[in-house]
Amino acid sequence: MGFGPPLPVDSAVIRRGRRADSKKLIELVVALARFEKLDPPSAAGRRRLLDDIFRKKRVHLFVASQGRMLVGYALYFYSYSSFLAKPTLYLEDLFVSAERRGSGVGTALLRRCAEEALAKGCGRMEWAVLTWNEEALTFYESIGAERMAGWYLYRLDGKSIRSFAEESITTGR
Repeated sequence: MGFGPPLPVDSAVIRRGRRADSKKLIELVVALARFEKLDPPSAAGRRRLLDDIFRKKRVHLFVASQGRMLVGYALYFYSYSSFLAKPTLYLEDLFVSAERRGSGVGTALLRRCAEEALAKGCGRMEWAVLTWNEEALTFYESIGAERMAGWYLYRLDGKSIRSFAEESITTGR
């Protein structure tokens, strides 16, 4: 298992992200938002993201670099499985710039995350995929990832979190 030097992939290197990568990382995050047809993070959100990665270490980052350019990234954090009694590596983002897709960079980033999951004693890795991203769905299933049937993803966003929390405060529920 390779936890040693960075992994070269078609002239790209997979390594841990550094603060010096911040500007290009944000460009890649914005490109991912465009790809997913979502709003990119605001200026304040960008600052929080970088702070959570590099100062607070709430989330972790691998990047694929080619020379001085970042061409992809994997952003992840840990959750916990009470049934396995082990951590879970949750892959929040896996993104490769359009011009580098198909070169093995995404596979190398995902493999590096799997190595990290093993090194940290994780019982599983999980991530979500947009239903229309057929290329990603096909790839993930080709490596043995299982689409979870019988589960729905739920979310409370900022407004609904506040509303629910405040309701429970005022009503005692």
